[in-house]
Amino acid sequence: MDPHRYCQEKAAASGSSFYQAFRFLPAERRRAITAFYAWCREVDDVTDECRDPGVAQAKLAWWRGEVDRLYDGVPQHPVTRALREVVEPYGLAREQLLEIMDGVEMDLRQQRYADFRALRLYCHRVAGVVGEVSAQIFGYSERATLKYAALLGLAFQLTNIIRDVGEDARRGRIYLPLDELEAHGVRETDILAGRSSPAFLRLMEFQYQRATATYAEALSRLPAADRRRQRPGLVMAAIYRTLLEEVRLDGFRVLEHRIALPPLRKLLIAWRTWLKG
Repeated sequence: MDPHRYCQEKAAASGSSFYQAFRFLPAERRRAITAFYAWCREVDDVTDECRDPGVAQAKLAWWRGEVDRLYDGVPQHPVTRALREVVEPYGLAREQLLEIMDGVEMDLRQQRYADFRALRLYCHRVAGVVGEVSAQIFGYSERATLKYAALLGLAFQLTNIIRDVGEDARRGRIYLPLDELEAHGVRETDILAGRSSPAFLRLMEFQYQRATATYAEALSRLPAADRRRQRPGLVMAAIYRTLLEEVRLDGFRVLEHRIALPPLRKLLIAWRTWLKG
């Protein structure tokens, strides 16, 4: 299969809000961000789909080798073959891809985070660096844009964590900082058992407020000179902020079910945000 067609199908199959934001890009940049996103999905799927940690570790080791092969000019996988056309024109550094892999690998050895400082490192690796690379592909003229993109990636990951509390708990994972659970009187066993309570709702409101503040800080750092080129990120921000509000309006029932926006609603949000510039 053609590498770019493979990436297109991989990205489309995910149903992600990110894919909606790519639709309006010029063809060359759309191909580039789709290749990068497909690579992220391939790597992330290792920890999500492999039940055996040993197998997952072996697969991630292969992908680390594939990153080396990519920068040596001899990639084997369709996504890295497509990505080969991207790394030089858009300045994607080997270290950036490896740092994303460091974050993915954290899921194999760490299922709890003592405090927000520890969680933030994880979020930076799996989402902040992704934001930076995406901003490079979208195009920028000021270095401050990369800081904006990293913060926006953090806001996206905080939104994911809020939305996925129940789903993660069913996998034995808790991403909410343990010191914040303790401060709000919430026990790990309650989350793992899917038991909500007034204390849990207060904890989730605290998480919501931090995520909202992170969006505000990120958007305040976007230089006006780069705003038009960074519209895909603004589209994603509009979709993710809408999702975050829906979770809150639903009463933070994240232990019971996973909130998702219908594809048509995401497309409408994307279209309106893109037209605003």
